[in-house]
Amino acid sequence: MAKDGTRRGGARIGAGRKKNALVDKINDDRLKDTYVLPTPEGLEATDMPPINDYLKQEQKNGEKFYVEEIYEEMWNWLKMHECEAFVNQQLIEQYAMTVSRWIQCEQAISEFGFLAKHPTTGNAIASPYVSMSKDYMKQINTLWYQIYQIVRENASVSYDGPIPKDDLMEKLLRKKS
Repeated sequence: MAKDGTRRGGARIGAGRKKNALVDKINDDRLKDTYVLPTPEGLEATDMPPINDYLKQEQKNGEKFYVEEIYEEMWNWLKMHECEAFVNQQLIEQYAMTVSRWIQCEQAISEFGFLAKHPTTGNAIASPYVSMSKDYMKQINTLWYQIYQIVRENASVSYDGPIPKDDLMEKLLRKKS
């Protein structure tokens, strides 16, 4: 409790002892005293859950909205790691929506520039899209770290290939050409 009587603060995200990834525990033989459940036979993979309608709504400016592509890409990445059951669908939706909004902000910066006109004085001010883009990028990183932490703790196979987060700039650059 803070000095002013409010319940602010608390444990910070990522504070405390670091957990080792499951694949590291397997590779270091630290799981030899544990019982590993046998893999059930005839196990079928689940299909990607349908994307909610609010994510598919048409944008006011008529530009393409990348939520469906990003959602599907993230789902396929999670499925490749066999972690799609561990990550909440809403977390994937939030990530896809935030990335799409960030791309929109970057497109607006490219179209309108870094400066805007003040509504009352007419003087040049910093474009609001720049600060919105920065806020969305911060939110993207937070959501990505949550998803990645779940995968890191639950994936039984290591993976060194590209990750969906690396493809954000590629989507933006593809739009400009």
